[in-house]
Amino acid sequence: MDDIIELIPVEGHTTLGRDPSSNAILNTDTVQYEAYKKARAEARRKDRDLNDLRSEVEELKNLVNTLVNKEDK
Repeated sequence: MDDIIELIPVEGHTTLGRDPSSNAILNTDTVQYEAYKKARAEARRKDRDLNDLRSEVEELKNLVNTLVNKEDK
């Protein structure tokens, strides 16, 4: 048995349909969905890169502080 849902067309939107059981509006445009997933993955990658850079800067600051403290003694 197929689990294909017959969506009710949304007026003025060719890629949107309403699920009759949940009343949710669903986007059926797979190209848009793939673009969304790609953008989300890129945003997560940028967040990871930023966090890595923050950690590296913090580590460098600690090293500089250690060197300065050794010079003062």
